[in-house]
Amino acid sequence: MHPRDLDDAERTRIEAAVFRRLLEHLDERKDVQNIDLMNLAGFCRNCLSKWYVAAAGEAGRDVDYEAARERVYGMPYDQWKARYQQEASAEALQQFQRSQPGGE
Repeated sequence: MHPRDLDDAERTRIEAAVFRRLLEHLDERKDVQNIDLMNLAGFCRNCLSKWYVAAAGEAGRDVDYEAARERVYGMPYDQWKARYQQEASAEALQQFQRSQPGGE
């Protein structure tokens, strides 16, 4: 079966399960820093949080950004940051700057 053959409800259930699995995976890989994600994939946990807020808004719901971050990070952002965020290397910061519009 191809995903296009699923009805909207089935597709939504599957996509929601994939999102939950992505969050589980990121929770299991706290060693992967946001700058690593940005440099490799062009998005990070904060991006997911912003997308969550945006999708909620499109559904007519007002979700607080910090609450969305807590959903994505599995805990309040400040707590995650204090426990798991590492200082970015100069190389990672340079790579990030080069990837930004007007970065080179």
